[in-house]
Order: sequence, then C-alpha cells, then structure tokens
Amino acid sequence: MAQKRPNVIVFFTDQQRWDTTGLHGNPLDLTPNFDRLALAGADVHTSITCQPVCGPARACLQTGLYATESGCYRNDIPLPSESRTLAHYFDDAGYDTAYIGKWHLSDEGAGPVSKAQRGGYDYWLASNILEFTSDAYDMVMYDGDGVAHKLPGYRVDAQTDAMIRYINDHQDRPFFLFSSFIEPHHQNHRDDFPAPPGYAERYRGRWLPPDLAALGGSSHQHLAGYLGMIKRLDEALGRLVDALISLGMLEDTIIVFTSDHGNHFKTRNAEYKRSCHDASVRVPTMLYGGPFTGGGRISQLVSLIDLPPTLLDAAGIPVPERMSGRSILPLIRGQAEDWPHEVFIQMSESQLGRAIRSKRWKYAVTAPDKHGWNDASSDHYVESELYDLLADPEELHNRAGLETHRAVCDVLRSRLIRRMIEANEAEPVIEPAPLIPGSGQLKVDIEEGWL
Repeated sequence: MAQKRPNVIVFFTDQQRWDTTGLHGNPLDLTPNFDRLALAGADVHTSITCQPVCGPARACLQTGLYATESGCYRNDIPLPSESRTLAHYFDDAGYDTAYIGKWHLSDEGAGPVSKAQRGGYDYWLASNILEFTSDAYDMVMYDGDGVAHKLPGYRVDAQTDAMIRYINDHQDRPFFLFSSFIEPHHQNHRDDFPAPPGYAERYRGRWLPPDLAALGGSSHQHLAGYLGMIKRLDEALGRLVDALISLGMLEDTIIVFTSDHGNHFKTRNAEYKRSCHDASVRVPTMLYGGPFTGGGRISQLVSLIDLPPTLLDAAGIPVPERMSGRSILPLIRGQAEDWPHEVFIQMSESQLGRAIRSKRWKYAVTAPDKHGWNDASSDHYVESELYDLLADPEELHNRAGLETHRAVCDVLRSRLIRRMIEANEAEPVIEPAPLIPGSGQLKVDIEEGWL
C-alpha cells in the first residue's frame, strides 16, 4: 500500500509581530503551544515577509510569486484568473483543499467570493475582507454558494471550530487546509484590538517592546488588547492539536504557523505596517510534523516567498520552477551552502519602496516620483533608510546619508538591484541618499563580518 501523504494545515495570523512568542524572548507566556511545536519541529527564527500589507502578502503565499510578478502588488487586486495557487498544486496531487477565514484577493466586495476568484480551493468558508463582515463576537463568513453563516463564539474560536469540523469530516483522504485568521489585526471601523473579556487586562502595562518604548505610537492604548488576541490564538492552536490527537491524525499532519506581516503601532507611518522595519516585516514562523520533526532552529533568513515551495516539497509534490522562493528542507538537512544572505522586500500603498534585510543590515529605497497605490514599480529610486541591526536592533538611527556608511550602501545597492532583477523587475537606477555634512570621520569596515 502506498504511504499516505501528510495532511497540511496552514495556521495564518494577521499582523502578528515576531517578538510576541516565547521563543523570541517574550516574557508573558503568550504562546506556549507555538513554542512547544516549534521546539519539536522547526523554528524559522528570522522569518521576513516579502510584502508588509495584507493582500499582496497573501498573493505571494498562494502563488509563490512576488507581488509584482502576480500583479497583486497592493490590496483590492484579485488574483489573475490564470494564477496557479497552492490549492491547484495540492489538488493535482490528489489532495482535498479547503480555505477558511480571510481571503483579501478578490475585487467583488468584502463578503462572498465567486468561485472564479477563490484560487482553486474546493471547500470554502470565508469572507474576502473578514474585518469588514465580522467583529469579535459577530463572526460572519460565506460558504461556497455565497450563503452567509454566523458562527457562534469569539471570532478566533468560531473559526477554529470550523477548522475542527472540516478535519473531522475529512479523515479518509489527505487534505490541504489553509485557515487565515483576522486576529491580531485591529478592528478597522473603530481602530481597536478586541480581545476576549479579561484578556487585555492580563497584559496591560506588563511589557513593551524596545522600539515601542522608544517611539510610543498607539502602543500604550492598543498593545494589551493586541497581546490578548494573540493569547487566544495560541489557545486555538492548542485546541487544533488536541483535535488532531483525539482523531489519531497528528502524526500524519504538517502544521505551519506564520503571519502576513507585523505591527509597528503607528510609529513608522500613520498606520500599522507598510514599512521596511522589523516591527512591520518580521513574523513568527514554525513548521511541525513530517520532515520538520526535530528540525531545530533555522538560523538563516527565510522569506514568506519560501513557504509555498517548502509546503509542496514537504508533501512530496514537485516544486514548479516558476516559483520565486525555495524550499527550506535543505536547511533542515544542513545543506545551506548556497542559501541567500539577504531577503527581498517589496512595499506598496503608503510608498513605492524596496528593501533587503541581511543578518546585520537593513537597506531601503523609495520612488519619490511614483504613487504607492497606483504604481507597481519604478525605474528610479532614492536611498531612504540604512539600519545597522547589530548596533541598533530597534532601528532607531537611520544611517542613510552618512559618509561613514557609503561603502556599505554601495554593496547593498548592488545586491538590491540584483534581487529586483531576479524578481523580474527592470533594472533601476538607485540614487544615493543626500550626504549628511561632517559624517565622515570614521569608516565602517565591510571586509569581514559586515553581513
């Protein structure tokens, strides 16, 4: 008898910072289930989104293509009808496919999504923009016929119940289940982070990330509710694992946990994301089960664009050459010789920008003569930010324009241009940042350890 292929479950959160997990040093015990699974599986310790805004990040994760390659470079752009998604690849391999939660890849409004715009998923219980069709205790999603269903309970719990029902009903064939939560994203219509009763109170005034301690933003108002939402998400992850254990399915299932982007609490621009900073682009990611069991901590930088080929590879499905990322399974096997030294980030809407992040440096550029909503790319950029993450992990001191760091910028500029070309963008001109007078007393040594 042929060996049964593993079930694959994606537990996808929205706007979750990397430093909310215990594995990243958070002191509040918010994520014991995430931490336990990551320790038993693979902890992608430095996981970076390739596009820090909802729709484009989702397009990257569904297609394995950069946002400008799929055309979904900002919100409110549907996946092109010819797109090949994870659902198509898993379906071709004999999997049942299901999508539950927030989609944000349709242009048909906030609620129902037509079959033509569902990316090939078979089972459907979702809203295009879930934050517009639901609230913390008013969870409404739409089935494959476009019929509205109000699910009882706190929104995280209601969606988790739907996941467990699906799993219970699909024990006979391998399935690929993608569940996209809205939490811990804010509730848009009132700019609030609605945790369950009593949860925000647990965390008020107890912890503040260093970047928010320095910059403030809206964190004093909103951080406690945000953390309460994350606590409930982790409890839901634990419930999911309990259900798999009770059904005898845990050993046959791969669980992937990640998020679309982080949350800088209005410290870097007028809202919560769409910037190059780690608070906006670094996310928690772990993989459990199958080939990830005992994978340990992955120290290399991994992009969200690497997860689609990783999921296919882990399920024994050939990875299409057209995908822009690469499977991380070689990293788990200790084969990291040719792994890239940096990850590539595209930014839209609030700006038209590009960035790369290495272990030590963050280098970003913007297109001053383009509009972040109307334009997907540019042939002309100007250096906007350079951060030394070794000396300044909170990214409080922008070194772009310092004569001392000109050589660093020159090397990073060439690397960024190379990554843009690899993403099928035209080779741009990147103009140096205006020189800051009197900034050339010391030079940064880039000969060793500068990455």
